[in-house]
Amino acid sequence: MIREESPSVTPALEPVRRIAAYAVCTDGSGRVLLVRASTRSGTPGAWSLPGGAVDHGEDPNHTVVRESAAETGLSITVTGLHDVLADMRALPHRGVTIHTDRLVYAASVRGGTLVDRVGQPTDLARWHTLDEAKGLPLRPFTANALGLPPGSIDLRPDETPDFPSFYAAPGPDGLHRAQRFAAYAVATDPDNRVLLTRVAAGYPGAGCWHLPGGGTDFGEQPGAALLRELVEETGQAGRLVSLLGVASHRDAASLGPEGYPIDWHGVRAFYRVAVDSPVAAQVADVGGSTDAARWFPADELRDLPESAITEVTAEAVRAAFPG
Repeated sequence: MIREESPSVTPALEPVRRIAAYAVCTDGSGRVLLVRASTRSGTPGAWSLPGGAVDHGEDPNHTVVRESAAETGLSITVTGLHDVLADMRALPHRGVTIHTDRLVYAASVRGGTLVDRVGQPTDLARWHTLDEAKGLPLRPFTANALGLPPGSIDLRPDETPDFPSFYAAPGPDGLHRAQRFAAYAVATDPDNRVLLTRVAAGYPGAGCWHLPGGGTDFGEQPGAALLRELVEETGQAGRLVSLLGVASHRDAASLGPEGYPIDWHGVRAFYRVAVDSPVAAQVADVGGSTDAARWFPADELRDLPESAITEVTAEAVRAAFPG
């Protein structure tokens, strides 16, 4: 008997990318705060962490506080970075496949009162023990963040759609806008040298030393993307050690090879990466945004003036080598 394959339902869906921030917020009894999706959402009845989309130019730390207050009625404070992950979700009724880069923060409550919402994408906010949460229909990213078995609520696309690595769209003021998620490495070798790359002429930050890494592809996890970029950009094979932090930077009129100003918002996760068997620093992708690569001894790295390194590099190095 020949079984006919069911027709694919997702290849015609328009690909969309977004960045979002969420809170793992617990109380003194170890319960976690969850919100329920209403009939206005793509997965009505599903429970997830409070949070939502990062607005253009907004720091994700502010996003998670703002969104949590709107969805729960509670004021929270961010206490740390819990995880960074990505997923794809097909929404045929909306005609889109969404890739979301999710920044998950640890948080605690400062005050407020839980509220129910009518006519909004989420309608309930409740405290649940982890045992109670196991019995709920959880969004996969929420189950992942809580260390619980993932559910099958989200509809996965049949295939990963094509999507440009860089996309700028005209904003309401006529200026093009671009919001991009990327992953970067504080890569060290057995001698504790740090690998940096230099930004090529014609790109924002030209001449400055930068972390190896770059934008993630549609459907790609940030850690996997970073290790891929490290090989493609510098020829180094690395392994992830730890997540160090997330940086958010906006340049309201960035100038690059496009030749016109772009209101640019970059959200970048940076990781500590070990290169156990380093090779000579080189630029594997000649003609791109990187024109040099170099291993820096720790003392030489500390002596670099701030003007010689990019913002995210300075922030990541401080996180990797405090004090």
